[in-house]
Order: sequence, then structure tokens, then C-alpha cells
Amino acid sequence: MKESIDTVIVGAGQAGLSLSHELMAAGREHVVLERGLIGETWRGRWDSFCLVIPNWTVQLPGGRYGGDDPDGFMPKNDIVRHLVAYAESFRAPVREGVTVTGLEPGDNQTFILRTSSGEIGAKNVVLASGGYQKPYRPAAAAQLSASVDLIDAEDYANPSALPPGNVLVVGSGQTGCQLAEELSAAGRGVSLACGRAPWIPRRIEGRDTIAWLNETPWFEITLSDLPSPAARLLANPQMSGRHGGHDLNYRTLQTQGVRLLGRFIGAADGRAHFGGDLAQSVAFGDARYADVCELIRKACATRSVGAPEMPPPPPFVADSPESVALSDVSTIIFTSGFRPDYASWVRFPQAFDEGGFPVQRDGSSTTVPGLHFMGVHFQRKRKSATFLGAAEDATVLAETLSAR
Repeated sequence: MKESIDTVIVGAGQAGLSLSHELMAAGREHVVLERGLIGETWRGRWDSFCLVIPNWTVQLPGGRYGGDDPDGFMPKNDIVRHLVAYAESFRAPVREGVTVTGLEPGDNQTFILRTSSGEIGAKNVVLASGGYQKPYRPAAAAQLSASVDLIDAEDYANPSALPPGNVLVVGSGQTGCQLAEELSAAGRGVSLACGRAPWIPRRIEGRDTIAWLNETPWFEITLSDLPSPAARLLANPQMSGRHGGHDLNYRTLQTQGVRLLGRFIGAADGRAHFGGDLAQSVAFGDARYADVCELIRKACATRSVGAPEMPPPPPFVADSPESVALSDVSTIIFTSGFRPDYASWVRFPQAFDEGGFPVQRDGSSTTVPGLHFMGVHFQRKRKSATFLGAAEDATVLAETLSAR
């Protein structure tokens, strides 16, 4: 027999659990379905993964970070432990090991969820499957031969798990830079195909730059504030939380010995080819740093306090080859970001835009009544997909669900 539940949340990461907390407080019947274990996405990150934003940003409703290192950066195992303890603290109705394979229309504006444990009927469904759903590879990746081991960032664990030899990392956001740094430190020859990514220093005058940014409108920026919806795909700022937190950008990687290349544009005749745009990519990141500096100066002026010293970046020498012999590369790791994958199992095509993102307002679909979302990039603001923004979005969405 088909089970019937008022509200079903799909995903037991920080977004789904935050909403569950608020629904529990409101006395709303619901269940949280998780294909693996609580915090499954975090469990799947590479071995040395840790937060890039400080621990104090973990501000889940009823589940703020309470450790003794608020300015530190939790490794993935501690992140998972925090989420598990959080779920236990309010007895979240999580069902682990339940995979949702399809979401379809039911009778009278209800939904049918097809799962590995049978069918479930629901009046409301919240998709909290996160912003990291399907790894993205540039179209040019199809030109690479099978002689090179190709993997996505989600399949990377540590340097010793890769075949011996040099590594090419394609994609230069936070993940690409962190993997390039780790592989280089392990003695691998590393090349990094660079794109347009922002960077910020880890600290400004001894204070974490995220703390400075939190006093500006930066985290409050909405999708309509961006120049176009595509701008939400811009990489997160390059920096690292490893080893207590440090600067990580094109300049630090170049100093470490990582060979920087232009954008990956294809492969032919046994060589990988790259654009001659490395200098432009570096200049783009420098311009975004300048934007951040201006935001901080304005915020300080508003509070009538002195702005910190924010020196301009040093000169950069963009001396990169336009091609690399694939015979000199054993592994290529794609860290080109992720794209939504709702369409592979959600049978409501009208609920998503041409990029696959939900058409929603404050987490509620504007085209399918009863369908909702949590943890979406720019769901309400820039911080929506982070630990810093989950509580606010959960409160808003819980109020909507309680009113239905």
C-alpha cells in the first residue's frame, strides 16, 4: 500500500535538516528521505576536505557551531558529526538509505514519490538535494583520448589513489585550486587549466575576510542583483581552510610550482590545447578582489570606522604554453563545477528554467503548487547554499508550508 505523508523532504544535508528543525518546531508532519547517510554529500568529498568559510558560519537553526575554534575550519568528518548530532538533537524524522527515483503528479494536486522503499504520496515535496548534483565537464572534454585517466572532482580521494605521473586539473575554482595545491605538495607535476574565478585573501589585517564580507551586503545579494542568471555559476572565491586557513590563488600556486595554463579548449594530435587567456583570467580575479575591497571600505565608512589596509596584488607573469603533450599526463581531473540534475527524476519540466534551475520564489515553485526547494544556489540570496544562509531560508519556507 502507498504511504501518505503531508510533507516529504528529499535530502538530509544542512538544508533539509534545517527545514526539518523548523517544521518540527511548528508541529508539521514530515519525513526526510536520504539516499545514503545524514550528510552524504559531505561524506563523499576528498579525504583532506575541510570548510573554506570559518566554523562560526555554521548557524543552523538550533544547531550553531559550539566548539572551541570558531575561526577554524572543520574537516569533513567533523562536519558530518555536527550534522548527525544536529539531527539527533531534535529527533529529525530521517529515513536513511532511501533513494528517490522519481517524482510524479498524483491525484488532486498531490505528488507520488517512487523510492527504493516503495511509493509515497505527499501534499508537499521539498527537494533539498543540494547544489552539487551533476559534475560538469566542458564540451571539449569529449576530444580527449582514452589513454589518459579522466575523473571528476567527486571521484578524487587523495594523491596516492591516482596513477603515478603528472596531473592536469581542469577548472580553477576553490576545488581545482585545492586539489592542485595538494597534488603539487605530494610531489606530483601539476598543471592547472585556469578560467575566470574570483579570489580573496584569507585574512585582512589578521581578521578572516569572510568576517569582513559578512558586514557588507555581499552575502545578501540576490539573483536579481546579478548581471544575468548565468552569473550564479561563477566560482566561489579562491582561498583555503587547510592547515588553519591560508591564501590560495593563481599567484600562490605559481610560486608553489604549479604550471598555470589558459582555458582548456580541446585536444588533437596527442596534445591538450589551451587558450591564450591566462592573463585575462588573472585580471578578472584581481578585479573581483578590487570589488571586495570597495565593499569593505564602504561598509566601514557606513559604520564610521577605519577601513583596513588592502594592498593591491603583486604583478603577475602569464607565461604559459598553448598545448601539453597528453603522453606527459597520467590523470586529468575535471573540477569544472556542477549543474542541476532535477530533470533526470522530477517529472515536472515546467518547474525548471533552461539551465535546469528551479523556477521559484523564496524556495517555493512558482509553476507547480506544493513543490519546494532548499539549498539552491541563490534560492533567496548568495548565502542560501551555505551553512550561513540555511536557517533564514528554512524559517521562510517553513512559514509557507505551515500556511498551506
